[in-house]
Amino acid sequence: MSLRKLRILCLDIEGGFGGSSRSLFYTIKYMDRGRYDFEVWCKRHGPVQRAYQEIGVPCQVMPWLPKVSSLPRFSRNVYVYTLASINFLKARSFLKWASREIGHRFDLVHFNHEALFLLAARLRKRVGIPFVMHVRTMLKDSPFARFQCRMISRCSDMVIFITENERDNFHYLAGPTKGQVVFNISEIPERLPAPHPLIPRNGRFKVAHLSNYSWHRATDRLVDLCSALQKSGREDILFVVAGNMRLQGSLPGKLGRVAKQGGTLEQYVNSLGLARFFLFLGHVPDVAPVLAGCDVVIRPSRGKDPWGRDIIEAMAYGKPVIATGTYNRFVEDGVNGYLFPEYDPQAIAEKIVYLCEHQGMLRKMGSANREKAKALFDGTRNAESVAAIYDSVLQEKSDPYHLAIC
Repeated sequence: MSLRKLRILCLDIEGGFGGSSRSLFYTIKYMDRGRYDFEVWCKRHGPVQRAYQEIGVPCQVMPWLPKVSSLPRFSRNVYVYTLASINFLKARSFLKWASREIGHRFDLVHFNHEALFLLAARLRKRVGIPFVMHVRTMLKDSPFARFQCRMISRCSDMVIFITENERDNFHYLAGPTKGQVVFNISEIPERLPAPHPLIPRNGRFKVAHLSNYSWHRATDRLVDLCSALQKSGREDILFVVAGNMRLQGSLPGKLGRVAKQGGTLEQYVNSLGLARFFLFLGHVPDVAPVLAGCDVVIRPSRGKDPWGRDIIEAMAYGKPVIATGTYNRFVEDGVNGYLFPEYDPQAIAEKIVYLCEHQGMLRKMGSANREKAKALFDGTRNAESVAAIYDSVLQEKSDPYHLAIC
């Protein structure tokens, strides 16, 4: 007599438009489907629904899924938490229905982003099955961030961190908690796809930036790099930007004035007369053709976090990475890219020029990246690590002597 499959519900806030959503998809894709039945609820429509359909995983869009995450500024926290409270009131009927569905149909819930923590806290009062929370960002220290992390710790049977950095930051904010580090998965392609059709094949050296605009991700720093290259007479380098470039928040100077008018980074670049250095692709459902058409990937983040989804996919596709930060588990300076502890546009521009002029080094770093990606982001091995977490918390819940965390 065979045991029935374990029923896992995964909650996704992005619908395929962000790194957390793509990472969850690959985790499910590489799971042992003979042991687990997955269902995914997404907050938004997006490309990931079709991807799940192709691998036979039910995926429903649930726009009422409430989400909120702490921000650096006190005033913004007051605003987003007030809005979250209003949204919870509006979602009362959905939350009652979701509690019944989850309690009757599933064995475990995987919350794929820490922004789902208030939902987890609400469901914890009504549902007795295990909860696993995926922490994917580094929250800035504040009373709100500490509250968020402590609630996650109380309401989760296990926390998964994407690197040691998120784990250490979480422990700083909330104290020790039950959690494990599991790196995200990235598929290693046998061969590159055809380049994105909008990327010109004109001999220019192409630097890719793969993310939506945010002040934290610092896409606007590409303008400084462009100015440094322009001063040295380099017109043969093109920045290929993939993502939604609508400017948001309170931004300084001219960038802020463009933002207040509802503008984009592309409009800001055009106003500076630098359009010839940039190609803005907007949102792309698959970054693989962008990577295929570019030579290196850059992440000049103000958060100094050289370990995002863009970096691991660049590594998997054999593209050298230029990033800011000191964490060198993924990017090793001079080995598979360049790592800058502090943002230095002139020094970074010089490294771009160096790689442009030394194709042998470009290929060597690309090869080193593929090997590191195979070692760190393997699908089968990393999915098994998540499966072991599922099995562990399910076993603890079934143990009559186990005391619940909450």
